[in-house]
Amino acid sequence: MAQDDKDIPKTSYPWKRLVGAAWRLARPYWFFEGGLLAWSLLGLVVGLNLLEVYLSVQFNTWNRNFYDALQKFDEPAFWSLILRFSLLAAFFIGQGVSNRYFTRVLQNRWRRWMTRRTLDRWLSDKSHYLWQLSGAATDNPDQRITEDVRDFVSQSLDLSLGFLNQAVTLCSFIAILWGLSGPLQVPLAGGHSVTVPGYMAWVCLVYAVLGTWLSHRIGKPLIGLNYRQQRYEADFRFGLVRLRENGESVALSEGEEVEKRGLGAQFEWIYGNFMAIVRKQMHFNFFSVGYDQAAIIFPYLVAAPRFFAKQLTLGNLFQVADAFGQVKDALSWVVNNYPTLAFWSSVVERLDGFEDEIAHTKRLRRTALGLAGFSAKPGTLSLEGLSLSVPGGTGPLAAPLNAEFHAGSSVLISGPSGCGKSTLLRALRGLWPFAEGRILLPEGASVMVIPQKPYLPVGSLKGALAYPSPEDSVDDAAILELLPLVRLQQFAGQLHHQDNWALVLSVGEQQRVAWARVFLHRPDWLFLDEATSALDEATQNSIYEALKARLPGTTMVSVAHTHNPRAHHALVWGFGDPSLEPL
Repeated sequence: MAQDDKDIPKTSYPWKRLVGAAWRLARPYWFFEGGLLAWSLLGLVVGLNLLEVYLSVQFNTWNRNFYDALQKFDEPAFWSLILRFSLLAAFFIGQGVSNRYFTRVLQNRWRRWMTRRTLDRWLSDKSHYLWQLSGAATDNPDQRITEDVRDFVSQSLDLSLGFLNQAVTLCSFIAILWGLSGPLQVPLAGGHSVTVPGYMAWVCLVYAVLGTWLSHRIGKPLIGLNYRQQRYEADFRFGLVRLRENGESVALSEGEEVEKRGLGAQFEWIYGNFMAIVRKQMHFNFFSVGYDQAAIIFPYLVAAPRFFAKQLTLGNLFQVADAFGQVKDALSWVVNNYPTLAFWSSVVERLDGFEDEIAHTKRLRRTALGLAGFSAKPGTLSLEGLSLSVPGGTGPLAAPLNAEFHAGSSVLISGPSGCGKSTLLRALRGLWPFAEGRILLPEGASVMVIPQKPYLPVGSLKGALAYPSPEDSVDDAAILELLPLVRLQQFAGQLHHQDNWALVLSVGEQQRVAWARVFLHRPDWLFLDEATSALDEATQNSIYEALKARLPGTTMVSVAHTHNPRAHHALVWGFGDPSLEPL
């Protein structure tokens, strides 16, 4: 997959749009699906975070009393405070362990729901297929469902709880800092002065606001870089999976060097972008580490005049320093979390784009289904002025199609390659939105389509044969009775063997698996798209004869380029011709 910076956003969502997108993603769980348990877990986690702030306030008071006791050489108070610290530490440990545990439980429940919901939306209404036809700008849906959902849930919860924690910390410690600061007389011209109450609280506010502004200026490029890194990583992983699935073709073609160059080029994108992230994070870390180091000594400098004026005790000085640090951290929440916020924002953008593309595919599905209706003639499938186009094409593939297929017939569709025969089968199944006209289907009839390369799920051979029905819905005896019919009897002892059967079986064997499904599910209408292209003539003849004998009422509409299937169809339709002709 080509890496092109042109189709990757260079700028992030505005914050208002970002928050709105995150709210749309999170709201269904919290207000419709999570239920009482989710809110109870959230309430417990919030309570544990508030307990953490309360314990921090108690430690702040302990600091003052402890250093005052040291200053006064008060040994009984010293040992009493050591005991109090032990009790506070025990509560703090219990709170921390419980908070992490219940937070992870809540994250996991939320992720499970969101993953299931995203999978359902992607797999319903044929979105996973129409995605390929829609020209989707978003990439790698597998990464959106796995990594992006996971990161969105974990980071949304961590960031929101962290913000709440810091907001409560700010309210708790700003009062302590304000009370300990006292007034500051600022001299003015002409011998006048102005009194600034709680001056250390104001100094801390200015310090944090300036730091937040600078961190945003320095760290903003990380958002776009993180977005690109996620895409490049997913593209590289997709390339490796694709190579694994097509290993035989690559090996037979001796294409390893080409694949190596392509994968190497993809990884160079990962390497280059990651180094850009490292450099930008280095610049950001220079600022953030310096900002934090300055914050260690800064409160002592600010409080020193009052301390040396003997307006503060040693315990008060340490209490001021701790309170200043707590308020600074609370006000610097953006500074401290900017890399995480940058990564989170890229995740929100990717999931929001994913949701938009799914919504687009569902509109395409409605368009495709809008072509269909029920035929007024029982047992008849009719095409009325059906015009098929390629995605984004400027014209139809062929002249408008008009035809009728009657129940129990067998029709071979003929025509040159690329004229739209396979596309017609997709339209008949409601999978082709780029069309006009009408498709009138027989009401209540079961339909099955067999493509040239059928899909085989990873799992047992029985599961592959029963697909799309659940494995346990079919008896072993029914499967075993069909295997000789499709010349797969050599696999009778491997029904429950787990494997990636798409890599184990040849293309011809995979086509025979698809034919076993036909005999198992017994459809009323059967559409075949080159379904015997990999079978030898004797096997083709055997399967078609079994089809006529076992499913005499099944209507068969086939697309084929080889001549052998012609002998097994009663009618031929020259694609686009107004009439069906007997063979």
